[in-house]
Parts: sequence; C-alpha cells; structure tokens
Amino acid sequence: MTVVDLPSLQTRRRDLLDTYGVRAPRYTSYPTAVQFTPAINAEIYGGWLESLPADEVVSLYAHIPFCRRLCWYCGCNTRVVNGGSAVSRYVGRLSEELDLVQARLPGRFKATQIHLGGGTPNVLSDEDLAALFGKLRRVFDVTGDAEISAEIDPVVFNADWARAAVSHGLTRVSLGVQDLTPAVQRAVNRNEPFSVIVEAVRILRGLGVPSVNFDVMYGLPRQAVSDVLNTLSQLVTLRPDRLALFGYAHVPWMKAHQKLINEAELPDAVARLDASEAAAEFLMAVGYERIGLDHFALPSDPLAIAAREGRTMRNFQGYGASGPQTLLGFGASAISQLRQGIVQNVTAELAWGQALDKGLLPTARGVALTADDRFRGEIIERLMCEFTIDLAETSAAHGFPADVLAGAEPTLATLERDGLITREGSVVSVTPLGRPYVRAVCAAFDAYLEPEAGRHALAV
Repeated sequence: MTVVDLPSLQTRRRDLLDTYGVRAPRYTSYPTAVQFTPAINAEIYGGWLESLPADEVVSLYAHIPFCRRLCWYCGCNTRVVNGGSAVSRYVGRLSEELDLVQARLPGRFKATQIHLGGGTPNVLSDEDLAALFGKLRRVFDVTGDAEISAEIDPVVFNADWARAAVSHGLTRVSLGVQDLTPAVQRAVNRNEPFSVIVEAVRILRGLGVPSVNFDVMYGLPRQAVSDVLNTLSQLVTLRPDRLALFGYAHVPWMKAHQKLINEAELPDAVARLDASEAAAEFLMAVGYERIGLDHFALPSDPLAIAAREGRTMRNFQGYGASGPQTLLGFGASAISQLRQGIVQNVTAELAWGQALDKGLLPTARGVALTADDRFRGEIIERLMCEFTIDLAETSAAHGFPADVLAGAEPTLATLERDGLITREGSVVSVTPLGRPYVRAVCAAFDAYLEPEAGRHALAV
C-alpha cells in the first residue's frame, strides 16, 4: 500500500498554485456558458423539444429566484422579496412556461428527477407548492420513485413548509450552511446559528425525508482554516447524508452585490487550498467518501454507491448519480440540457415574463453541440467525476481517430512532468497531487478556452 506523506503533498500543491491555481471554468457543462450565444433562440429550442423521442425520460428543474435576505457571497440569479404575492405570480408564470414546453413535446414524458433551486425554494407557500407540483405532474408522468429535491435556507425554514413539500414527494433537501463562525457570517450578511440547523434537521428527519445534505463554503472573508473545520465538526454530529464543499467564487464584475465584501478580508490562494484539503481530510477521516472535486457522501448514500460503480455525472446542479440525459429547466435563468445542445432562459424576471406574454419560449441563449463537443464533454465529465479516462477508448466510441487530441499533447506532457497526471498507454489519470487542480487538467481538452480571458473563478 502506498503511504501518502500529507504534509509533503500539501507543500507540493502550494508550489503549483502560481501555475495551476489560475482562473478556469467549473465545467458543469461543456461547452461552458461562455460559449452560449443568442443564435440559439426560442425557435431552435422548440425544434429540439419536438425532435425528442416520444418515450424520453427527463429530469426537471424549476428555478425560484427569490430570497428573504441578501447573502453577499451569492452567485445565483435571485432577488429579495418580503411578501408572497410576487412569488405566487411567478409560480403562475411557471405554469405558462410549462404549457409552452408541453405544446412542443411529442409525448407525455416520464420524469424521474425534480429539483427546486434558487434563490430559496422554501419561500414557496403551501398553495404555491401545490400549484407547481400539480402542474408538473399534469405535464409530465412523474414516477413513483422520482427523486424530488430542494435547496433551502434554514433561517426561513419551518415545519409547515416541510410537511407540504413532503406531501408532494420530497426526498432530498440541501441546507445552505456555508460557515457557522459569527465573524464570517457578519462579513457575508448571513446570520445563522447552529441551533437553526439542528432544528431544521430534526424536522426533516422526523418527517421521514430520506436524504439531508449540507452546503459549506471555503474562501469566504475573515475565514480561517480553523473556521471551516469547526463548522464541519459541528455539522457532522448531525450525520448529514452528503456535504458539498464549494470554493467561494468572487466575481463582482458579474454579481454587483459581491462588491459589499471587503476584498482585503478574503483568504489568499494558499489559505483557500489549505482549507479545501483540510476539510476533505477531516470528512474522510470521519467516514465520508470523497466524490469528484467537492462532494462527500456516507458510504450507504446512492451518490457514493454510484461513484464506486463509475455512474456519477456532473451538471449545473453539481454531482449526482447518473440519470436522464435530458434536463428541462423552467423559470428565469434556468438551463436545459438536451442531446442537441444547451439552452438558457432569459435571466431577468421581467424579460422572462415578457416572452411568455408573447407566447414564446423564454430562451435567451445557448449552444448547439457538435460531435467534437460531445467527445470532449465526455472526457471532461469523466475526469471531473472519476479522475481518469481512456482517451483511445473514448475516441473510438465517438468515431474519432486516435490522434484527434494531438493538440493537447504539449499541455499533457507539462501536466505529467509537474506530477498532476500519470499516463499509461492511452489512460490519463489525475494524481493525488493534481486532484485540487483537476479543472486545469480538464482545460487541456477544452477547445474553446481563452486562458487570458479572465471570465472564470479561481480554479482552487
């Protein structure tokens, strides 16, 4: 058995930060959102929907762009609302969008997954939930064993919402925790005592929700490695089924409210790397299995089982067990992924509604997938999920010659020289040293990447 010298490994990883800790895509899709263009419009998306097989199985996503508070770190499409009327009107408009999509579908598709994201889906009232799920079940054949999940803000969570959601089939909940340190919470405008988390978990488990997950962040202002570890040490006492450990993406040129964060208080690249790796080592030491770049799950969790069997996938919702190829998104800014390509709805809620007023699918932009995109996308997804890929086998499966990736050879040679990957024949594997830099490894296969564009978050 190979014994890894963790202090030495960490030192070597730090030495690589200047070269590989640069900005890189998160690779939740390929091509990435940077390649989306308005050329992919409502007419094209409608045609893609019409050409799907009549027996298609789908995953559904509904974006709820409302919160009760503004968290300064947030990178999502959301706005703060105090009353429920705006939310209810929005749910009504979601119903209109579902009608437009239904009119283009060749049949009543089976849906095996539904995810409510945001924003804060638990701002939906009982009536809103009933209206939304009622419409989804009328348009789609939601299977009895469908995974129905939602993101929630624990501070605005209550038992009434949980009971209503469970009555509609809720099976998995992700609680946004981020960090439990009061000074860090003040720095990002998110007060959230641990007692609130404890009570939310008690309610959810009492109602029989099978899977309770936590989202945690590193790289936040005023946040030390010890803060991340203290947060995790409290959270694991509740034995969540999964944890996602995200690096804060500071992109104030895209999200203006992030300018409220004092950049001088942000941890540097070394501190970010140390926090990420210390957290991973802690979670694995207490019994969680590491999934891909930033997810952790108990060995009995379906995600951990899928990872052991090589069945994980990665998309805009993060890591999951392999599911339907087709994801249909609804709501302002929602993204859909189909065999033909990727489309994104209009981001601004007002403009999204104006498209619906005209009876148009609210498509803003997207990208049509080429054979090369699908090929490179599979390589990148497998590296992000399993950290290994047989390039010759994958090339042959996609009908490409063995030398199709010759242009990546200089970069792969450098990655191998620096110890981030190994190569045995046509098999490329990311090493333990290279794991935090897997996005930089994936970039070697990205035909669109402009390294100097500066439009992405830090790779670590």
